[in-house]
Amino acid sequence: MAFKTDIEIAREAVKKPIQEIGDKLGISSDDLVPYGHDKAKVSAEFIAKARGNKDGKLILVTAINPTPAGEGKTTTTVGLGDGLNRIGKKAMICIREASLGPCFGMKGGAAGGGLAQVVPMEDMNLHFTGDFHAITSAHNLLSAMIDNHIYWGNELRIDQRRVVWRRVMDMNDRALRDIVTSLGGVANGFPRQAGFDITVASEVMAILCLASDLEDLQKRLGDIIVAYRRDRSPVYCRDIKADGAMTVLLKDAMQPNLVQTLEHNPAFVHGGPFANIAHGCNSVVATTTALKLADYVVTEAGFGADLGAEKFMNIKCRKAGIAPSVVVLVATVRAMKMNGGVAKADLGDENVEAVNKGCANLGRHIENLKGFGVPVVVAINHFVTDTDAEVDAVKAYVRGQGSEAILSRHWELGSEGSEELARRVAEVADSGMASFSPIYPDDMGLLDKIKTIATRIYRADEVLADKKIRDQLKQWEEAGYGNLPICMAKTQYSFTTDPNRRGAPTGHSVPVREVRLSAGAGFIVVICGEIMTMPGLPRVPSSEAIMLNDQGQIDGLF
Repeated sequence: MAFKTDIEIAREAVKKPIQEIGDKLGISSDDLVPYGHDKAKVSAEFIAKARGNKDGKLILVTAINPTPAGEGKTTTTVGLGDGLNRIGKKAMICIREASLGPCFGMKGGAAGGGLAQVVPMEDMNLHFTGDFHAITSAHNLLSAMIDNHIYWGNELRIDQRRVVWRRVMDMNDRALRDIVTSLGGVANGFPRQAGFDITVASEVMAILCLASDLEDLQKRLGDIIVAYRRDRSPVYCRDIKADGAMTVLLKDAMQPNLVQTLEHNPAFVHGGPFANIAHGCNSVVATTTALKLADYVVTEAGFGADLGAEKFMNIKCRKAGIAPSVVVLVATVRAMKMNGGVAKADLGDENVEAVNKGCANLGRHIENLKGFGVPVVVAINHFVTDTDAEVDAVKAYVRGQGSEAILSRHWELGSEGSEELARRVAEVADSGMASFSPIYPDDMGLLDKIKTIATRIYRADEVLADKKIRDQLKQWEEAGYGNLPICMAKTQYSFTTDPNRRGAPTGHSVPVREVRLSAGAGFIVVICGEIMTMPGLPRVPSSEAIMLNDQGQIDGLF
């Protein structure tokens, strides 16, 4: 049986005017800033007025380590939100915006799939409302002002060897990872080594996603450390006098974007830090506003639970003062088989033994999530090739872990297929079972925080950090940054730093290659293994198949 592609389904959707979607949440048309007929930003004035409302229940959707077999975390987030509305709950979803890098690279977009999608899908996966362009512009404005300050006499006495602020762009381009700028003579400034990260790894992206309002945004931007002097004293963004202009560029980007699911339920799509190199959550403004407007808010944390969910708990919840009532852990039978050693070409064949073997990865994530004091429900995202015996094997394994697994067919059936999942998740959310707490305190030493994550979440035996890195962490503690949480940058494909080690490995080490202080965002980035903050395109990028057809429609995006 041939199924329609995601983009074909999205293209056939009959969307309601965005003002009708706002009405469901009590947002008047005067408080919406429309971007066309099907998307709008929510005004800062409305957000401020809603802060006195009672909070709804927060539901976090995360997943096992991603595999080429597919897991469907965003699809499940959308399907669960639709399912909750189907059973009479007032629910909405909060997800991240899509980066152009993965869309034109290999991962694809971030609007869900099948009958569990957010629309307009093409807009969301391309330029959307321009938030990423604003973030890129604000980030690179600061870069330009740093070099301009040095060119015009360097009043702040910046040591050009110690400029730590890199440039960004929202595209995978490995050629820009390490570059030399200002070549070509005196008029072009002083040559120095520099580089680019992808926009979703920018500290400006993290700041926008963690700031509570424009005032907090400008303060955090001002706190960014851009360089050091010869005496190792820091130079801040506010010293360069860039924070005001950057805030102006980000004024509209700070407002959450309101769109709709295929079933006309409301969704905030706002912010987009990667979870393998940043903190992997949508914006605090979107999530906290949604909690004031709906009884249940379904949000997601990027990639596997060892990255996205860990950072959601230890960074976003800690900073925003929020806590999930339940975690939904997404898995597929196909991914269990791949974790059990089955090749991608053979995933369509029934193999209960491989399912049982691969469930170790799922079990590790369940145990880790429970360590935060939050109940876990496993959502088995259904594929048409799944057999009853394979599904039963996953359910039996999860019962043995003290949790419950529910088969959900939202991709194929929309909310009809997620109704059972929605009922159980709502029951658990309402039960008061959650007793959330992060896995390390603020006052723990930075290196000990890294070791806690490595041993408790990754199950590593040790952290390998040379003297230079240990000394840097000590210096930051002495400078008053020791209370910051840790943002691990690591491959998403494994609990280890080796992307090829599937399952639930133990007895491994976590090598720390570099540490970066994100003083404005309020965390320490710890770069492990070979992970890159500027990805490269694959041998055959998705962009080769993306084009306009004879009707002027986009083909190949999905």
